[in-house]
Amino acid sequence: MKEINKLVRDRIPEICISNGETPVTRVLSDEEFRVELDKKITEEARELVEAEDPEKVLNEAGDLIETAFAKAALYGYSEEEVMAARDNKRVNNGGFSKRIFLETVRGNDDK
Repeated sequence: MKEINKLVRDRIPEICISNGETPVTRVLSDEEFRVELDKKITEEARELVEAEDPEKVLNEAGDLIETAFAKAALYGYSEEEVMAARDNKRVNNGGFSKRIFLETVRGNDDK
């Protein structure tokens, strides 16, 4: 028996069954789901940061986006609304394509 004890994608139990395994699952309460989803987001972000193989980077980015959509859905936002918020930020603040690293900012009073 393998202990897993973490939030998994919806089809994982049926995949286990198709592999001849018997999954033991339960449905999380709203509060448990929030806690476990935050753990999953952290896990997926870490995996993306650690990924070096191009295909793994792509897959981990997809996983992170999926968990971000799930978190937004908890607050009533659709995937389209999340993407619109991203697009709005890109228009107003830019993206990251220029690789700008901001070291300091001088105020108008600085000499």
